[in-house]
Amino acid sequence: MSRRVAEAFAEAAAQNRAALIGYLPAGFPNPELSVRLFNAMVASGVDIIEVGLPYTDPLMDGPVIQQAVNQALDAGTHTDVVLDIVRQITEAGATAVIMSYWNPIERFGVERFAAGLEAAGGTGVIAPDLTPEESGDWAVACDAHGIDRIFMVAPSSTPARIDAIVRATSGFVYAASTMGVTGVRTSVSSGAGDLVARTRELTDLPIAVGLGVSTAEQAAEVAAYADGVIVGSAFVRRVLDAPDGEAAVAAVSDLARELAAGVRR
Repeated sequence: MSRRVAEAFAEAAAQNRAALIGYLPAGFPNPELSVRLFNAMVASGVDIIEVGLPYTDPLMDGPVIQQAVNQALDAGTHTDVVLDIVRQITEAGATAVIMSYWNPIERFGVERFAAGLEAAGGTGVIAPDLTPEESGDWAVACDAHGIDRIFMVAPSSTPARIDAIVRATSGFVYAASTMGVTGVRTSVSSGAGDLVARTRELTDLPIAVGLGVSTAEQAAEVAAYADGVIVGSAFVRRVLDAPDGEAAVAAVSDLARELAAGVRR
């Protein structure tokens, strides 16, 4: 596990709470404002930033994140821009991991991407469509550059599958609370707690739950059994609904404070 990710989870555990992980696509709604939004999230209580790498075919993402990704792409965001955004926010004190589909990483170059992320101060990568069986070259590159490989478990994962995933994972395990795409939901899946319990039997890594968490109440619910709470679409929606950049910064700051209070209940 990278030092900064380990420290983020350790600090949260020392405070008897879950870590708060917040997602936005890099370059949304434009690269300059994107950096301000990430920094505002950190200043308002987010422990780890999940930086989305915009991609033209985001199969796992719902309409809210797809809209944001399209804005980022229209603003000229590409992989080098994403790495520069990571550099800017880590230099400002953020702990940052990237969320990316595999195709952009492969096209950029596996070794080149891992080296670039290390140079930018990034600590890990969540690649939802990459399986451990297909990650040999990626594992080598990550180990060479101190990058965590963060894989996902899902409610449908069997014990054997969870075991294979956690053996290939470093940093933390991403537990998808439900089957389906990202998006704000009125409640968190009742199976999320069971998934965390089944995963915890097979690993000592921190387990963070994502997909569907959008309110302080939901964050508190998940924080009762998980080591981390991941929030994405709710942050994106706040930015999409804001009339201008200043309002967007204020909106994500307000949500971060609400969620930070939630994981501390």
